[in-house]
Amino acid sequence: MENNYLNTFIEFAIHEDLGDGDHTSLACIPGDATGEAQLLVKDTGVLAGCSVAQAICQKIDPAINIRFLKSDGDFIYPSDIAFIASGTVRSLLQAERLVLNIMQRMSGIATTTRKYTDRLKGLKTRILDTRKTTPGMRMLEKEAVRLGGGINHRFGLFDMILIKDNHIDFAGSIPNAINRTHEYLARTGKKLNIEIEARNLKDVGIILKVGGIHRILLDNFNLSDTRVAVTMIGDSYETESSGGITYENIRDYAECGVDYISVGALTHHIKSLDLSLKAINYQTDGFGDPTNHL
Repeated sequence: MENNYLNTFIEFAIHEDLGDGDHTSLACIPGDATGEAQLLVKDTGVLAGCSVAQAICQKIDPAINIRFLKSDGDFIYPSDIAFIASGTVRSLLQAERLVLNIMQRMSGIATTTRKYTDRLKGLKTRILDTRKTTPGMRMLEKEAVRLGGGINHRFGLFDMILIKDNHIDFAGSIPNAINRTHEYLARTGKKLNIEIEARNLKDVGIILKVGGIHRILLDNFNLSDTRVAVTMIGDSYETESSGGITYENIRDYAECGVDYISVGALTHHIKSLDLSLKAINYQTDGFGDPTNHL
């Protein structure tokens, strides 16, 4: 994961949550209190976000120590302990909600992705994510997809050419859109792969006639037309299916022979995995009695 992005994201998230101070902890927790807290798993799924949790804790307090018992990508079950963190209680409390928010969402995405990838076992088709991500969290969510066994599609509008239906309509035609794209790439010196959307079999035929692309996106094709399109395209270009594809029918589409299936639901409709950070030890040389509750 890109360090500058992660650092900027964490700094913003801490400022958003902490403001001018965690006044609850400052009010009732002694400054010298130290303790331990464990990340308790309360759900079944794929763990994701350990490296982000480490970075968050280090940013809040470099003295926080985390001992990981599970790793990113591991399958986890209720009552598993993912890690044990130790440090000052105030620091652990400041990190608690941010760590949980990130890890619960990332683990939910990784779990959903694993469910979809397992559905395609034995087939060549790979699962892709999309740009349907939470603003500001795209890199984290795409990392979660990768940890769940999926493949990242383009990260944004900058790292790939994807000519969709609106581009084609505004350009006037498929040939116009492709030809202007090649002119742009030649003029700017950029080296970007070109994918173009086909809305029907007629579009597929036009795209094959024009050529000069890397992948054809079969958008909202039914199963019958998908099979025909894959046969028409052969090994000339990569193929990707999207639109109207669910967990229930995704294997049917994969069996048509497409190389990729993009699934917006991986990051768009997600149930976070249930995790909890619980105190397991608390010590202080100042006032107050030991407690086992964060």
